Amino acid sequence: MASPFRESIQSLLDKVEGGVACILMGFDGITLDSCAKGDQTAALPDVQTLAMEFAHLIAQARRTLTSLDAGALEEFTLRTDVLTLVVRVLTPEYFLGCAIMPQGGLGRARYLMRIAAPALRADL
Repeated sequence: MASPFRESIQSLLDKVEGGVACILMGFDGITLDSCAKGDQTAALPDVQTLAMEFAHLIAQARRTLTSLDAGALEEFTLRTDVLTLVVRVLTPEYFLGCAIMPQGGLGRARYLMRIAAPALRADL
């Protein structure tokens, strides 16, 4: 049985030029659903493992921002020479992540993630 999130995250990934993978994950590191474009992922780090490791880092950033009264974290972007990972916080427990090739459509990914967020929130 497919998850209720699959269609949303697959659609998002299909619309992002250079998109490699999308993941819906809890800050506890447990994946609710993920999808990937198989032909591009072989030479890249495992996006699921990357997101799981960064879930803790993002949770720490959220706590730090809260303690400094700097507002709630909405989006986090990590760019390396091989991959860009964009994270959009959906709820206090869950986030949406999208991995993109360096030459890919970062702005489009950010836009589509922002647009997809309300429906994903409603399904959580």
